[in-house]
Amino acid sequence: MLKQIGARSIDDLFAPIPGEYRLNRDLKIPRQMAESEIVDWFRERSRENGDGHATFLGAGAYYHYRPVIIDALISRGEFLTAYTPYQAEISQGTLQSIFEFQTMISELTGMEVANASMYDGSTAAAEAVMMAVRLTGRRSVVGARSVHPEYREVLATYAFHQGMPLATVGFAETGRVNTRELENAITSDTACVLIQSPNFFGTIEDVQAIADIAHAKGAMLVVAIPEAVSLGIVEPPRSADIIAMEAQSFGVPLGFGGPYCGVIATREQFVRQMPGRLVGQTTDRNGKRGFVLTLATREQHIRREKATSNICTNQALIALMANIFMTVYGKVGLMELARQNLAKTAYAAQQFGKHAEVLFAGAPRFNEFVIRTSEDPYAINSRLLGHKIVGGLPLKKFYPELGNASLWCCTELTSRSMIDTAVGHVADSERSVRSAREEAAEEVTR
Repeated sequence: MLKQIGARSIDDLFAPIPGEYRLNRDLKIPRQMAESEIVDWFRERSRENGDGHATFLGAGAYYHYRPVIIDALISRGEFLTAYTPYQAEISQGTLQSIFEFQTMISELTGMEVANASMYDGSTAAAEAVMMAVRLTGRRSVVGARSVHPEYREVLATYAFHQGMPLATVGFAETGRVNTRELENAITSDTACVLIQSPNFFGTIEDVQAIADIAHAKGAMLVVAIPEAVSLGIVEPPRSADIIAMEAQSFGVPLGFGGPYCGVIATREQFVRQMPGRLVGQTTDRNGKRGFVLTLATREQHIRREKATSNICTNQALIALMANIFMTVYGKVGLMELARQNLAKTAYAAQQFGKHAEVLFAGAPRFNEFVIRTSEDPYAINSRLLGHKIVGGLPLKKFYPELGNASLWCCTELTSRSMIDTAVGHVADSERSVRSAREEAAEEVTR
């Protein structure tokens, strides 16, 4: 290569760069490693990630069992190497899997159409809000404070650059949306109300009541569902106009935060403002069943100013994971899975409630609940880690008014012994704090 460009050496190549800016020694990097050494190195690093720990984390990313068939099937060349299904004649497998995914998601959510092309639940929620703005011609949005805080941050970024005013309504003692506050917040310029169910605290919202309030004032209702497994037992929010869902729970690995699988489901009358792709079923000239992209109002296909979104990428491989998961479990299996999540959470909340305060206990919940302890939850979690347990998510960062509150999650992978062990440590913490307070009170008395 040097010969081709007329340089005699590497030094000649870099001669235009002043000497004080050039590195005149070897890079300070480890020596080359054999393949076996590299494998050992990565195994050591994986142990640092807490492999084998029990976990009670949820908050929008859920630890569910992944059937082994998922990775076997998505690794097939026709799925793994396919970039995007533009050419229908050579993408029938990918298009069929997307069509089946859309169909199952529509059945689950109670909606008429669903897409398969959103990055994750947070962007799906923001895109659903923008969709409502286009449909109503109104500009402002009302969001519940019980929506995932990071979903709200993503929406705030969208809203800032779109010039959309955002209003936030609080939650009642039950953890549900404060409906009186909601009624006062909706104006004649409100395009939609955004809620989450089960919400960030694990509480199931009264979607019908909120829909009635929104629709009475001409606004649409957008419902975010970060925990897709809940639809195995929770009534789908059919009274919503748009549903924004995260399907990570359906066989998508936690993967340090992504890639995940966002979905928008809605009524057929709104389909032309739905971002992403829609696959349809048809017949070819010989009468054989086939699949095509029937609606894809993206900037690659139409004029940019008419595009519904310019961030939707091809999530077909991730959607395929969810597709296989739903096929493997089926309706009965998904219901049983949801029941296991529900039962284990009910047991955990009951046991924790013997030693700590369970917040929002007056409303139905799915697989998450909030407890408030006397001791800072960060300190409790630090001790739990020593016993290979990842505790609940401290909520001070998002809801400082809740004090030492933390969000705990149980799934089908949470065993009774895990729960009992975690409860025991929280009980010890509460006893220690109580004992210290009693000693301090006695000292003051003396």
